[in-house]
Amino acid sequence: MKENGAFKPEYDPHFTERVINATGPKTNPRVRQLMTGLIRHLHDFARENDLTVEEWMRGVQMVNRAGQMSNDRRNEGQLLCDVIGLESLVDEITSKLLVGADYEATKSAILGPFFRNDTPPTENNASIIKTMPPDGEVAFMHGIVRDAATGAPIEGIIIDIWQCSTNGLYEQQDPDQEDFNLRGHFTTDKNGYYGLYCLRPVPYPVPDDGPAGELLNLLDRHPYRPAHIHIMAGNKTYSPLTTQIFDRKSEYLVNDSVFAVKEDLVVDFKPLKGNPNAKLELEYNIKLSARKDLP
Repeated sequence: MKENGAFKPEYDPHFTERVINATGPKTNPRVRQLMTGLIRHLHDFARENDLTVEEWMRGVQMVNRAGQMSNDRRNEGQLLCDVIGLESLVDEITSKLLVGADYEATKSAILGPFFRNDTPPTENNASIIKTMPPDGEVAFMHGIVRDAATGAPIEGIIIDIWQCSTNGLYEQQDPDQEDFNLRGHFTTDKNGYYGLYCLRPVPYPVPDDGPAGELLNLLDRHPYRPAHIHIMAGNKTYSPLTTQIFDRKSEYLVNDSVFAVKEDLVVDFKPLKGNPNAKLELEYNIKLSARKDLP
């Protein structure tokens, strides 16, 4: 068969259906739905692009190396998903499924590969800076967490905040940083308040010494992310929020290597007077929506 004047091989038109139909009757319905779609799209991709064994194997090796590089300090598989925009897309889908309300909650953004779930509790208004870099700018970050529907402040919301240091490395990447440097685990008070001292964030490159970096290079793309701070907030009553906030004066806002920037998440650091602990201030209020079960 010819397509646009070139020879196009003909492939078995029934092969994909045979693979899909091999799924057993006891398969979970959601798993069946997901795997049917995945198989169909992967097979269509292979046929449409006349994927060769050599090309397929190179992809397999990339996925294998991502797994081999991943550990409790680095998630290379997640980073691969990030640089092709998959995590940002899934984040948008999940957020709309969880929220799905007429009111506006704080926008979500991707988790990223450097979250830790074992950060110790942190008192409000404490500093998360354990290893102060010589070029760091200290900022007092604070805000109120409110119910997105009613506007009422919410007590007892758990807020995780984390960021990289000015060298572009998170503490688990850098042996010179103290454990849990630039990480906090806060709980809002009766007024919905949280507060902390952190660093003004800086742009940095995602790790490019593995498969994700190799892919960026193949696509002639840079590895940089704009300056940002990670936030995770929620409890048993409210839908968990995972987001990032971005410094308006940062580079790479329009070409973030992982496609996570949203205009609503761009913030302004302002001069702070009368506080001996910080020269900058960031007020960031959070709106959470009531928890909704996924379909």
